[in-house]
Amino acid sequence: MSIQTLTTYHLVKSEDLNHHGTLFAGRNAEWFVEAGFIAASALARPENIVCLKIHGMSFTRPVQRGEVICFESQIVFAGRSRLVAHVKMKGKSEEDVIVDGFITFVHVDQDGKPLPHGVIITAETPDEIKLQEYARNLR
Repeated sequence: MSIQTLTTYHLVKSEDLNHHGTLFAGRNAEWFVEAGFIAASALARPENIVCLKIHGMSFTRPVQRGEVICFESQIVFAGRSRLVAHVKMKGKSEEDVIVDGFITFVHVDQDGKPLPHGVIITAETPDEIKLQEYARNLR
């Protein structure tokens, strides 16, 4: 299967702000993981997917109240039971990447043990191949 991009949006409201009046990193982490989970659940049963690790989440700029932010998520690597999502959070323009990172999810059985998912991801473009190789080496 080729790499698919899923897009979600959030309006930053007053309740999403920290004491500096900008987007609270904890709220962003919630949305970041949610975007990755949506991508993973498009390929495997959602009830069998758990988040194992967020591999970095650095902001390039503060996010203000009233901004509409876009999350683009894609599963770029599939191991035996692992699914690795690449998630970008963007502002108004394609070039305005605010957060960029990876999340590892594990496909588990009802006892929480790793369970093969059978997903095969094929990277086709040079950028996809680069992302896939990076994701393959995450631990």
